[in-house]
Parts: sequence; C-alpha cells; structure tokens
Amino acid sequence: MQSFYEYNLSDNLNKSLKTLGFKNPTEIQSKTIPIALKRHDILASAETGSGKTAAYLIPLIHHISTIGGISGLILTPTRELAMQVSSEISKIGRYRSIKVVAIYGGQPMQPQIDALRAGVHVIVATPGRLMDHMNRRTLSLKNIRMAILDEADQMLDIGFIDDIEHILRQTPR
Repeated sequence: MQSFYEYNLSDNLNKSLKTLGFKNPTEIQSKTIPIALKRHDILASAETGSGKTAAYLIPLIHHISTIGGISGLILTPTRELAMQVSSEISKIGRYRSIKVVAIYGGQPMQPQIDALRAGVHVIVATPGRLMDHMNRRTLSLKNIRMAILDEADQMLDIGFIDDIEHILRQTPR
C-alpha cells in the first residue's frame, strides 16, 4: 500500500497530513497526486467522500508560492463549497502558512477586498463573484500557477461556461 511519504512532499506538508491522520492515499488520490505533482492537467471523477478535495489540494499546497501574490485559484459552483475548500486548505496547509480567501456572493465585497489587499496565496471562488472582483480590478490572476475547477460538471450545468473561459483566459498559459 502506498504512503503519502512516497510523493516526496515538503516536510511541512507531511507534518500537516500526519497531524490530520492521513496515512495512505485513497484510490483517487493515488491516481491523481503523482500526475498533479508533475504539473499535468487532470480530469477526474469520484464519489463523494473519496478524498477528491485532498487529491487536488495536496499538489496545490506542495507547489504554491508564498511569494508574489495569488498563485492558486480554485473555482467552485457554490459558496458552501468555496467555504469548505478554503477551510481544508487552511488545515492541510497549516504548516506552510498559506493565506487563503474564499470569494463568493451573498456577503459584502469590502471584507474580501481587505483580505486580498492584505495578501493571499490562494483564492477559492465562485465564478460570478470572482468576475465582480476582476471587473473592479481588486485582484489579478497574472501569477496563477495552478487553476482548479471543482465540480466542473455542476458549474457547466449552471451555465458558467462563458465566465470560466473568461477567467481562465486571464491566467498565464
């Protein structure tokens, strides 16, 4: 059976995984983490509770730069998922001192703007609110190193395809 230690993750990331009780990767994690660590694109599908979120967060946290602004972007279809993913980043990335902000509608813009100005490394956002910030020029996606579409099928079903394409065009190739 594989171990997370086989992925040659940073000591801080291994420490977080150990603290959280992560011992061996789930099936989705063992299939995707090695590919994501090599910075290849992935399209994956798995059941709820299979460890999908950690499957993309572990490589993101491993590669994220804590210098030079926002370098990670995760798009989610709902505010609830954005909050959940943001919380998971804080847990898994606790020893890397990764700053994350969840950006979604239904709350005032100013606290989000204040968080962005204070400096963050990862944004977890719903497409609509992220577009609002882009239009207001309160954030830049020019330093994004990793972009993730969580529940992409649901975002496409909702009709976010044009927004997602516009957002991704603002990131480096």
